[in-house]
Amino acid sequence: MILLFNKPFDVLTQFTDLKSETKRKTLSDYIKIPEYYPAGRLDKDSEGLLILTNNGKLQHQLSHPKYHKQKGYWVQVDGDISDEAIIQLQQGVNLKDGLTKPARARKIDEPNIWDREPPIRVRKNIPTSWIELFIREGKNRQVRRMTAAVGFPTLRLIRFQIDKWQLKQLQPGEYIKI
Repeated sequence: MILLFNKPFDVLTQFTDLKSETKRKTLSDYIKIPEYYPAGRLDKDSEGLLILTNNGKLQHQLSHPKYHKQKGYWVQVDGDISDEAIIQLQQGVNLKDGLTKPARARKIDEPNIWDREPPIRVRKNIPTSWIELFIREGKNRQVRRMTAAVGFPTLRLIRFQIDKWQLKQLQPGEYIKI
């Protein structure tokens, strides 16, 4: 069995927060079903689809990079992203830990999504734009590092797909069991 969860912004992808003196939100603030664990991770400043499962084999297949499971993201970037930057993302980006695999990337209109709390920072004289990005690896903060490397830092990051599963109409903090 699996749970599809729409992880809100500023929530840790774990059930307990052992490192903080202050109470940060964790998965236990939303999910009360025992024996389900996240298959992979999503940074606390990222939003969207997180899969939890009680099946260890499936958890391993979804989270281990050797299985090359495709993950899809909607990414709001600082600036009006150029065609050249999109091409760089499609060809692979050289990061400190090596060249990323080519990604599927394209500029898109703003997706029909929820408002983020708190909202992203807005600068009056600099526009933002959205891209849809699909990757098959899972380097630490990879999407953020890729967009920064091509000159368009990430302002908002929403994962909407992992392999065959999609976020669809789930709102932040909601989950479904399938």
